[in-house]
Amino acid sequence: MKNLLGSSIKDLENVALDYGQAAFRGRQIYNWIYNYRNKKKNIEQIEVLPIDFRKKLKEDGFKVSELSFQEKNLAKDGTLKLLLSTCDNESIECVGIPTEKRLTACLSSQIGCPMDCKFCATGKEGLKRSLKASEILDQILFIESEMNRKVTNIVFMGMGEPLLNIDELLLAIRSINEDFQISHRKITVSTVAIPKMIKKLSAKSFQILGKCQFTLAISLHASNQKIREMIIPSAKNYDINNIIRDCRNFVKDTGRRVSFEYLMLSGVNDKLEHANELSELLKGFQCHVNLIQYNQIDEVIFKRASSKNLQLFQSRLFNNGIAVSYRKSRGIDKNAACGQLRQNARS
Repeated sequence: MKNLLGSSIKDLENVALDYGQAAFRGRQIYNWIYNYRNKKKNIEQIEVLPIDFRKKLKEDGFKVSELSFQEKNLAKDGTLKLLLSTCDNESIECVGIPTEKRLTACLSSQIGCPMDCKFCATGKEGLKRSLKASEILDQILFIESEMNRKVTNIVFMGMGEPLLNIDELLLAIRSINEDFQISHRKITVSTVAIPKMIKKLSAKSFQILGKCQFTLAISLHASNQKIREMIIPSAKNYDINNIIRDCRNFVKDTGRRVSFEYLMLSGVNDKLEHANELSELLKGFQCHVNLIQYNQIDEVIFKRASSKNLQLFQSRLFNNGIAVSYRKSRGIDKNAACGQLRQNARS
């Protein structure tokens, strides 16, 4: 299979030349693929191309989209969750989160997830495989088509651990930036944190992309190692102090601040003593904390922290000099919020 999605203008010009066509035919393919207004993404539907050229491309196995639509769920707040099927009959979920001025695409990087975080639905059935860059990008096309809007922001906070699929992740980011015309500064890569991979992410970004200007978000969710190991089993392989050290180096290498995701769990990590401990851990470098209310899933005993505890926690961090905000969940009524995505079709 030869997927054209993720191809640069030069790549597509070369495809056209290989078939005896003028180079501008490649540019026509390019403009057709990345224009969200063009709903038809099959090779034979690219109407600006000669019929014979389209036929040859299709016969030779060229495609634009490998994923297929399975089902969708629209939440009351306008958040759209899509269930998509892969060519090998697996399923992935992605989410479109609209506001008046932006459309954020929450993308998956793997089918399932190997990290088995205790608060998250995605890892309950393990990892099937990583996604190719074209499968990552295809999610954007589906969101744009269903919502009839151009995606403006990207968060890799869907299914999977992005840093365990780093090469395809960066190839996708290259295309998101250059082809979908979305700035690095509007792209966020969220990770549970894998030993040695934060440094590798910045190094490979400069190598593959020539820059590293996207936002790195660490799913920290704890103020100390003991709590982190309780809710994130893989944490035993990566001490929280080493994570912070590597994040400080990431800021030095890239000039970009790091965000820390902190899921507020009642009675687990939501006390003022935890806020003080977190403040001490993060003080002295360019970072930001996103406090997140827990989104309930089956099979899990965790409960969301009270609004009072969240407000007190946020105030304590702020008073301790830590940049902090509260991120409101979207799409909860359709299981489209953070931690609720999973690879099978559950409504």
